[in-house]
Amino acid sequence: MNQIVATMAGNVWKIVVSVGEKIEEGQDVVILESMKMEIPIAAEASGVVKEIHVQEGDFVNEGDILLELE
Repeated sequence: MNQIVATMAGNVWKIVVSVGEKIEEGQDVVILESMKMEIPIAAEASGVVKEIHVQEGDFVNEGDILLELE
């Protein structure tokens, strides 16, 4: 099981994948907003989205789990 984590603190601006979706390595899965900048978070591995741990508007810290792949 792979986890995708936040690389920095910020607000979850947009979630661009859904549970059950097949994603590829390098594909953007979540966009964070910090200091008026949009920071895309990309998958580090290919897989299927098993669970999304955040919602749009949530605040996350660096290292927080955003979603899990199977």
